[in-house]
Amino acid sequence: MLSNTYAKEISVVRAALGAAAELCRNVQDRIAIAKEDRSPVTVADYGSQALVCRAVREAFPDDPIVAEEDSTLLRAPEQSSLREMLAEHLVNVRPGCSLTDAMKWIDYGNAEGFSDRFWTLDPIDGTKGFLRKEHFAVALALIVDGEVAVGGLACPKLDGGTLVAVRGYGAEQGKRSISVSKIDRVSNARFCESLESGHSAHGDAQRVADYLGITTESRRLDSQAKYAVVARGEAEIYMRLPTRKEYVERIWDHAAGALILSEAGGRVTDCTGRKLDFTCGKGLARNRGIIATNGKLHDEVISALKALEIGQELPEA
Repeated sequence: MLSNTYAKEISVVRAALGAAAELCRNVQDRIAIAKEDRSPVTVADYGSQALVCRAVREAFPDDPIVAEEDSTLLRAPEQSSLREMLAEHLVNVRPGCSLTDAMKWIDYGNAEGFSDRFWTLDPIDGTKGFLRKEHFAVALALIVDGEVAVGGLACPKLDGGTLVAVRGYGAEQGKRSISVSKIDRVSNARFCESLESGHSAHGDAQRVADYLGITTESRRLDSQAKYAVVARGEAEIYMRLPTRKEYVERIWDHAAGALILSEAGGRVTDCTGRKLDFTCGKGLARNRGIIATNGKLHDEVISALKALEIGQELPEA
């Protein structure tokens, strides 16, 4: 059972992510084919952010929210059809809400920098997976004094319900505790990595696999669902390896998933073994790439990266 210390926060996370996931599923189900038209994911992004930010602000009016979207595009005169689609989907989940309400709620997520207590939200993590009707996530986390205190992931394509964790008290999916795999021989490990090569260097990942003697084919999927897969014991290693020197990871892409995996018994650092630093605003500017494992294999993976000189330099300023 998760801590009573954050009982209200846990309740808000579960309810907010549930509502957002419902809206996103409704939008995703109506996508005819995967195509260049990004309006469905845009509607889902805005609708998800509106619902989650409203729930957080109503429960915790003094807490800033650092989220991925704002309403600038939505307010443009030429976006009337987008606004109509958003309104249609929002009223199905929250009857009676107006577009004026929705845009106000979206912009609750416009906080910029670090504070002692704040939330971070990715309303749709895994855009291309969403458009393919495959994996995506809605990710919400509370950061207190630079540490992720509460994290939640709604991964509608993974069975079992919303994943929630509280620092020091474990991780659950639905009402069931989850834990990482006990595999401790690295050659038996299963990789989990980004489906899109632009998100993680697949060639470097193969070099690491070869170095460690891992022959099992990688499981590739979009979004922070990868953290959930490792946390549930269905893979042992998730690597997000840098694809370009200047790239800085965003906090909303990792905060919730990293806590859930850590509380399930795993370990998350950057490619050099440094813990993730959530005190730099929107970006993980003091980190390079992401390595997430079941914990037992972590040091071997970091040693392999160092030996192969992969991801050892900080992003360029």
